[in-house]
Parts: sequence; structure tokens; C-alpha cells
Amino acid sequence: MKSKIPNLLTIGRIIIVPIFVLSFFIPGIVGDLVPFFLFVLASFTDFLDGLLARLYKEESKLGELLDPIADKILVAAALVLLVMNGIIKNYEVIAAIVILTREILISGLREFLAKRNEVRVPVSSLAKFKTFIQMLSIALLLTGETGNKIINFQDYNAQTIGIVLLWIAAFLTIYTGYAYLIKGIDSAVSDDSKN
Repeated sequence: MKSKIPNLLTIGRIIIVPIFVLSFFIPGIVGDLVPFFLFVLASFTDFLDGLLARLYKEESKLGELLDPIADKILVAAALVLLVMNGIIKNYEVIAAIVILTREILISGLREFLAKRNEVRVPVSSLAKFKTFIQMLSIALLLTGETGNKIINFQDYNAQTIGIVLLWIAAFLTIYTGYAYLIKGIDSAVSDDSKN
């Protein structure tokens, strides 16, 4: 039973996404805080399912398949909603596009490497830090005007801090994505040279 908990958490994270999306359209303070709490809960299950899978030494094929899908659905849904609502706007949209592009690129790269020569691309410490900054940024942005009332000192409020962190996450995304891409290109070139 213990070995099934990480997979159940991952499936739960996927189930949370449509509820999260619907809650985003609730007006007022409830529409600010419910999506925030659902996003934080889903992000925490991402951390927890990985921790439990390593703890029980039960990294299943199902978990390996669903975990990155659940992460990308959650992040993509949140970023699309924030852009649609105008919370992420103008040049800030570039940071969101960079993050989404990297997510798609790395997913494709991991699949490519797995099919070609079963090379696994381990997640670096910097990539984990990038994910933390990215999730924190999105969580702050989801709080909307309610977050601005709670976090507001001098010229900095929840939205401003969220946008700054989004740009930091985007730059870290480029850096870590480049490292993964080089590994993928090296693998493809070495395989082609053998043929």
C-alpha cells in the first residue's frame, strides 16, 4: 500500500487541476485565495510524492510517466490563466513563454534520450531551485489583489514580488534547459556517429 501513495498523490494533483481552473473564476477574495491554496497543495504533493517514492524505493513506471505530466499541466494551466487575466502582461509574458517552452522541450528531450539509449536525465539541484522559485512566483501571482493587501511594504507587493521571481525562474529555466539540451545533442551525435 505504501508504494501506491506516491502514485495516488500524482493522480490527485492531476484531479486538482480542473478544480483549480474553475476556482480561478470565482470573484473576490475567494477567487484569489482558493486557487492559491489549491496550487500550493498541488505543488506540495509534487514534493511529497517524490520524497515518498525515494523513501520507499518504489519509483514506478506509472509514477515516472504521470509525475512530469501532472507538473506541466499544473504550471501551464496557472500561467495561461494568469496571462488571460492580465496579471502576467506585456513583456512579462516572455518569461511565461520561456518557462512553458522549456517544460515542453525537456519533456521531449527526456523521451528522446530514453528511446535512443536509455540515458536518464537527472534533475539537478539548480533545476529543483528553479522549480521552487517558479512555484513560489505563480503562487504569489495567484493571490491577486488580496495578496497585495497582505504583502505590501514600500513599493513591493505580492504581484511585484511574483513577477520578479517569474523572471528569475525564466533565467534559471534558460540556464538549466541549456544544460539538458547539450546533453541531448551530445547523445544524439554520438549515436549517429556509431551508425
